[in-house]
Amino acid sequence: MANKRSTSSPRKAAKSKTFSVAASRAAKPVKVALLGFGTVGSSVARVLAESKFAGVELTHIFNRNVARKRASDAAKYVPGSVVWTENIADILSSDADIVVELMGGLVPAEAWIRKCFAAGKSVVTANKQLIAYRGTKLSRLAAQHRVQLVHGAAVAGGVPVIPGMLQGLSGDKITRVSGIVNGTCNYILSRMESGASYAAVLADAQALGYAEADPTADVDGFDARAKLCILSRIALHAELDPDTIPTQTISGVEAVDFAYAKELNCTIRQVSRAQIDGRLAYARVAPMLVPLTSPIAWSHGTQNMVVTSGRFGGDVVFSGHGAGGEPTAVAVVSDILAVAQRSVAVQLPVRRRQVTGEFLAPQYLRFVVDDRPGIVCSIAGALAKVGANIDSLLQHPGHPKHRLPFVITTEPCLTSTIEQAVALMAKMDFMLERPLCLQILTIDDKAE
Repeated sequence: MANKRSTSSPRKAAKSKTFSVAASRAAKPVKVALLGFGTVGSSVARVLAESKFAGVELTHIFNRNVARKRASDAAKYVPGSVVWTENIADILSSDADIVVELMGGLVPAEAWIRKCFAAGKSVVTANKQLIAYRGTKLSRLAAQHRVQLVHGAAVAGGVPVIPGMLQGLSGDKITRVSGIVNGTCNYILSRMESGASYAAVLADAQALGYAEADPTADVDGFDARAKLCILSRIALHAELDPDTIPTQTISGVEAVDFAYAKELNCTIRQVSRAQIDGRLAYARVAPMLVPLTSPIAWSHGTQNMVVTSGRFGGDVVFSGHGAGGEPTAVAVVSDILAVAQRSVAVQLPVRRRQVTGEFLAPQYLRFVVDDRPGIVCSIAGALAKVGANIDSLLQHPGHPKHRLPFVITTEPCLTSTIEQAVALMAKMDFMLERPLCLQILTIDDKAE
């Protein structure tokens, strides 16, 4: 009997200790500080206030011009106990356990995050530029300080792409990641699909808050490029330098291109894609013709869609609203809860990869010419000179001869090859505009 009692007693003691620790954690809530009270930051405050997550408490908000922010309608969701400040030192010296960085950019965000780590604070961020350029170094620094850096909202807003890849696909060998990761461009291009002009839709996007006054980062592909680097690091275990990834603006696409794309059973989307082949990473962000059979073609408005292709698990599609305060706030709050509950993401080794934009693919070429005999012969000659072959020629009636648009598609050729041909064609005296060249996406994920 004595032996039986002594055997069971430690178990009871251990069980009692476990409950005691749980009770202790419940009694001491995890405290959260926000850096930035803009569209996303105010939405995070609202989600926290309305959901009332047990054990999580918003205690501090940092922002410039605090008086104006405190007077805004969004501030009504902020508890009266929250400390508002314009001094970052107040956050660093506070008792906040998690700092949520929503300021964006590299400066001063990187320096502040490093100071948060040194102060023993974990960081949740939606800052894609910071994670694209500094993510690996900052993750290592966080580990050294025994805190966490979590960035599930940095790509695709409210779509759980990053946690899905980290926790759900880490057992697979992902060979390719592709999709739509910029809601602004997707909104513009899907509106143009109905016949609207680029300039008119861009103005609407700016009025709705989808596009900035200076839309360069979105329409020229720099925003999507940063996100592609983050996805490549997680899915392909490849560290890519964002500045080496080729990008192409969507501003050259016109409504007429969608009419021709439809005839080719395609639509046009800004596609971000990367794949590994040996030691190289093939990566590009550009408007492309996407077959209607691809799930990437189904995304409209501000929706994001990411498709991963795995050696063992096959294709997996992530889709949802990638822009807007509330969808992004969902991802941020989910990261806060993960850190608060001490969830640890899967960590796999990452290798630095050299980037090339040399894809072998069919190409779409749209010309606007002052019509005269011999034009097609001249274009065919330029293509033949670089070793490219014409696959089809499309010309719709109803356009004036002095400004005639028509399209040629080519057989698969290298990106550099078609660029040489376009450079030759642009010098031809009948060309009224530089030819628009878009890659046709054929080696991609298809719906079953």
